[in-house]
Amino acid sequence: QAFSMVFVIAQKSYEGYEYYDFFEKVYTRLKGAPFYSNLSSEKEVSLYAAYLHDAVLLYAMGVKEVMNEGMDPRDGQKVLKKLRDKSKLKFQGASGLVHFDEEGERNVDYSVFDLQEAADIVAFVPVLNFDSHTKLIKATPKLISVVWPKGRPPLDNPPCGFNNELCEWLSNDVTMVVLLVLLPLVGVASLIFITLITTQKLRLQGKLNDSRWWLIDYSDISIIKEAKFVYCGLIALFLELFGKLRELKHENLVQFFGVCIEPPNICLIIQYCKRGSLKDVIRNSELELDSMFKLSFGNDIVNGMDYLHKSHLKSHGNLKLNTCLVDSRLQVKLSGFGLWEFKHGTKHKILAAGDQKYEDMFWTAPELLREPFVPFNGTQKGDVYSFAIVMRELLYSTEEGPYQDIIKQLRTPPVGEPLRPLLSAQMCNEALVNLLQACWHENPDQRPPFSSIRRMLRESSPDSHSNFLDNMVSKLEKYANHLEEVVEDRTNQLTVEKARADKLLASMLPSLIAEQLMAGKCVEPQSYEVVTIFFSDIVGFTAMCSISSALEVVTVLNDLYSLFDEIIKLYDVYKVETIGDAYMVASGLPISNGIRHAEEISTMALHFLSAIKMFRIRHMPNEQLALRIGINSGPVVAGVVGTTMPRYCLFGDTVNTASRMESNSLPLKIHISQSTADILMKIGTFELEERGDIEVKGKGTQKTFWLMSKEGHRGHRLWAKWLTCPC
Repeated sequence: QAFSMVFVIAQKSYEGYEYYDFFEKVYTRLKGAPFYSNLSSEKEVSLYAAYLHDAVLLYAMGVKEVMNEGMDPRDGQKVLKKLRDKSKLKFQGASGLVHFDEEGERNVDYSVFDLQEAADIVAFVPVLNFDSHTKLIKATPKLISVVWPKGRPPLDNPPCGFNNELCEWLSNDVTMVVLLVLLPLVGVASLIFITLITTQKLRLQGKLNDSRWWLIDYSDISIIKEAKFVYCGLIALFLELFGKLRELKHENLVQFFGVCIEPPNICLIIQYCKRGSLKDVIRNSELELDSMFKLSFGNDIVNGMDYLHKSHLKSHGNLKLNTCLVDSRLQVKLSGFGLWEFKHGTKHKILAAGDQKYEDMFWTAPELLREPFVPFNGTQKGDVYSFAIVMRELLYSTEEGPYQDIIKQLRTPPVGEPLRPLLSAQMCNEALVNLLQACWHENPDQRPPFSSIRRMLRESSPDSHSNFLDNMVSKLEKYANHLEEVVEDRTNQLTVEKARADKLLASMLPSLIAEQLMAGKCVEPQSYEVVTIFFSDIVGFTAMCSISSALEVVTVLNDLYSLFDEIIKLYDVYKVETIGDAYMVASGLPISNGIRHAEEISTMALHFLSAIKMFRIRHMPNEQLALRIGINSGPVVAGVVGTTMPRYCLFGDTVNTASRMESNSLPLKIHISQSTADILMKIGTFELEERGDIEVKGKGTQKTFWLMSKEGHRGHRLWAKWLTCPC
């Protein structure tokens, strides 16, 4: 009734053999490569296909004109100009007569459509046609069937005009009195009417809310696992299906809670199963399953499928390991059934020969694989075949493959024995082998129903049902003990790895800094008023490298630095880094030690000189290594730099000066700066020799000293054991 008074002005529809023949050709070509369309008839082909055809044909005409005149066909402006010059061009295209106006725009024929009923079919039919070529309006035989309001067509112009401009407004006193009386009455009546409408709307909304139990707010959902669906509009059919799914309640079926239809968050909400699918359980190496557990899973699947086949759904259609979920009590619950139109927008799926999702078709029955269109809900006999494949994978805990070759063989009707998975008497008894072979029989009519499968499965292993509870308790105890062993083993591995990581970190950083990092604390850079820095360098190292192999050079450095590393353990110092043959040590950080830093570094340097004199090179035993040492004291800033391989680095002019002391030193000499000499003079146990003023690069002239010895120092206490090791 709402459209009975409506006329629709739209482009004229074309009919005829040529018109429908074009859409049949389009439909046929869409079914092939590269589109593989799933349209069910040519009526579903878009009308824009005809316009696209005519547009390409028109462009080809323009290109032909340009090429005939020897111009570049890739010049779009010239092609467009040629088409505009031919304003009188017209031809019969797939979308009807194609012709143009003076501006080069296509003239389109229009029709006026009226909603009429004929033979119990209500549809819009054309009553007037406008010919854009002749500019004429032609009536169709359906014009006389138009039902006009009040039995006649409306006037071209209303009596008072469209804006009441043809009627004079009455302004006498009677009119004013009538208005003053009527307006309040109309206002009161409107208020009462609005109140009644609002009350009725609230009452209907309450009833609607009660019937929309299935509708869930997306913000109330906690995401566990995402899945993709296609939403094609909510119709009354879905409401009925939602209600029927809600009524499906069985211990071996997942419970349906509702749907969320808020784009783009369109999803189904079902019962959550903690242990995932049977595929996840089989792949879990930490969960040991014996034959009794597997048969228990099989019984759960059979019970769920038997209930499903007796319900309004009649079949599952998607039974495989991924749709068999396992809850926290190790009970199988079937999922993936029903609501196919809501998920995919259609009742049928296409199993085309070029489809590459062969793994998804592995559980599909052979007779269904040979059909081009298969209902998503499958068949009951197809479900029995899928159950046999699932049970075989469950019993053998293996996956088949390659899927592409298997599917191609199954699609071909067998000449001899059909292709099926291998069964071994070692994995299952003869009764179970016969059951699986009956379930995947090539003839669907020979496959038993699930009510018979349940009995046959029970008879194939009677002991598993009589002692199932005891076996379950025993297996749970073993599983718990196994988990305890796994946890203990993983804990021990974690402890060992943590100890290794802590040891490695402690070797890279000062112990105080390493402890802060291991505790998760942030190590801030810190300034130190005075510390002592040590640099050493091997004299003639470059010349030695030129006559030695890389392995021999690495061996020398490893022996020497291992000796130095043992020596520095005796002193309150920190090894900063080694670069090539350079060795850098600091004292007085990260824990301050007063003025002892200069004493510790100086004593250590004397120890180094004593040790290097006794050190022997393995591949050059007659050669003597010589160190060049430099020491400086002063302020520095220290902090941890980097995250991938963090280093405790020192910054400041004190570091540069210490490096200059080393580079200006002499073999087997300890060169110290004025600042270090001042501290050692206060201590008073060191013998110093003034070197005098020297020119230091970047520092100018500075007064420096040689560190000669220390009272009571005996540097041979450690290096004596290294005398024979390197040699």
